[in-house]
This record gives sequence, structure tokens and C-alpha cells, in this order.
Amino acid sequence: MAPLGSSAFRRVGHRSEYTAWPHAEQTANYRSGVPSSLSRRSVLAGTAGLFILGTIGSNIGPALVDERPELVLLLSSRNRNLFGSVPYIDLLPYVLIGFLRVLAAAVALYFCGHFFGHKAVQWLQGPNGKPPRIYTWLERAVDKMGVWAVVIFPGSNVVCLLVGHRGMKPRTFLIFVSIGIAIKLWVLRVLGRIFESEIRSFLDFVDEYQWWLVGGLFGLSLLQGQLRRRPKDGQEAA
Repeated sequence: MAPLGSSAFRRVGHRSEYTAWPHAEQTANYRSGVPSSLSRRSVLAGTAGLFILGTIGSNIGPALVDERPELVLLLSSRNRNLFGSVPYIDLLPYVLIGFLRVLAAAVALYFCGHFFGHKAVQWLQGPNGKPPRIYTWLERAVDKMGVWAVVIFPGSNVVCLLVGHRGMKPRTFLIFVSIGIAIKLWVLRVLGRIFESEIRSFLDFVDEYQWWLVGGLFGLSLLQGQLRRRPKDGQEAA
């Protein structure tokens, strides 16, 4: 059995591929099953829905995280929402909502990578075919650390999609991403308690301008979406 570290990947040309998790022939058999069109559509629809909710939750977070922290975390459990909600939410709903919301996004992206393969990777790389630096850095992290990258970056779109594309078993992914999410929630909860007064002071400071801030964040999201849809050089938009 291959160790759960860097040896789980091998580099072929300019692309890293799975070699064992735990055995190459088992991975090949697992990947040989063709998913039904219903499964593919369900994963795509679920991922799109989570993305839309996440965008809304991230943008309204500064305005509502102190008043409706549960709602904000249901919509988006990004790090800044998890951190900023700490002074305003009890431990149990924080853990339950945060864990399930991060896990839902991670599993959706994992299956996107598994079902849609290279097309999903191309989407992450951007319209010009030149991946941003963060993508390249995270890809190298996956190459070197294997499943431990899932533990360290449990909320990373890139990591979850890549390991799904490369054939990590669902059970292995679920175990390690759950460990990573639990550690992430604990760290952010501790930091939120340490900086509780600073969080409250910041949200009080932006309270008067919070909806202007929300509008600006939505505008930034729209701009980023337009840039992602921009066609490649020399091609017309479809």
C-alpha cells in the first residue's frame, strides 16, 4: 500500500496523476464506472446552487453576521464568516452549521472533479488557460502532500476538485476532509475568542456603511464573473 503522502502522486510530463490510493488497479476500477446523466446533472446543479448561496452569504456577511450569524453561516461558511461570527453564536450551532456547510461544498466539488474531470480543471484554471498562482501553488501542494493537503485545506475549491479528478476514493476523501474541517473550526473558534473585542469593534465601525459595503462586494463578484467568462484571445464568445 502506498503511503498517504507525496508518493501517492506521480508526475507525467506537465501533469500530476494518481498512482495509488491504495492501489492503482483499484483506482482504475473505481474510475471506470460511468456516472449516470442524472448524477452528473445533480452534482452540477448542487454545486451551482451552493456557489450562488456562497456568493450571497459572503457578500451580506459584514451586514448580518452580528445579527443573524446562523443564516450567514448556512449561506456561506467561508473563513471570514466563521471567524467573524464567533462572538455572536453559541458553540453547538457554530460547529453543526459550519461543519455541514463546509462539508457540503467540499463533497460537491470533489464529485465535480470526479464526474467532469479535465473540464472542471479547465474551469478552475480560467478562460485564458493560464492558471492563477494560487491554483499552481495548491496543485503543487496536492502533488507533494497527497491526502494531507485535504486536511490542511479542507475548504479549498482547487484541492477538493483536483483530488476528485485524480481518483481519490470517496471514503478516503470524506475521512480526511472531515478531520480538516474539524481542525479548521477549532482554530477559527479559538482565534475568534482571542480577537472577540476587535471583531465587535470592527463590525460596529462598519455598521453605518454596511449596506454600501455589501453593494460593493456584490459589484466585485459580478466583475469577477465577467472576467471569468471573457473568451480566450483570438476566440469569440459563444
